[in-house]
Amino acid sequence: MRLFADRADAGRRLAAELRSWATQDVVVAGLPRGGVPVAFEVARSLRAPLDVIVVRKLGVPSHPELAMGALGEGGVRFIDDDVVRGLRVTQCALDAVERHERVELEQRVLMWRGDKPPVMVDGRTLIIVDDGIATGATARVACMVARARAAQRIVVAAPVAALPAVRALQSVADELVCLLAPGYLVSVGQWYADFTPTTDAEVSSLLLRAGERSPT
Repeated sequence: MRLFADRADAGRRLAAELRSWATQDVVVAGLPRGGVPVAFEVARSLRAPLDVIVVRKLGVPSHPELAMGALGEGGVRFIDDDVVRGLRVTQCALDAVERHERVELEQRVLMWRGDKPPVMVDGRTLIIVDDGIATGATARVACMVARARAAQRIVVAAPVAALPAVRALQSVADELVCLLAPGYLVSVGQWYADFTPTTDAEVSSLLLRAGERSPT
């Protein structure tokens, strides 16, 4: 069943669940690329600044859509040892994927942030938004980045998240908000009528639009 028309629709529905934060000192951070259109709607509804936390999934070489870990800004790294052992991923293969994704991460940080620092979250609530959470690897790394930046409270929010991922993220996030939490998530896209990939240009445009209307 496809419950969301597109990411903007999902973002507006998610924002309704987060409306209690509208009176708080919050920053909304989307996980590029697909999480940014959702986060844009949340930030607009809460009248909060929008930023990104750049993360890169480490996909299993034989199954790239399956995360065996993730990388985040500031050298943050998470490896899912159970997946690595279960699929017998060699250290050489893991290192190769990590090298490639580290380059991609740094390029995207430069693309979307340039020489500007991240929006300050020290002492504030950071709402981390994605378009869906399957394994939770990238959301976990984003939480680690947020902790390193001294966020006072971390909320992870997504329109749909696999229940096992929700449970796993409870150890790194202060609060989780999701509209749907199926026991097994084949793919995030199955819950969207339109799941067209978000482009780099769209992310840049949304960040620019949000910056024109929101203080930091």
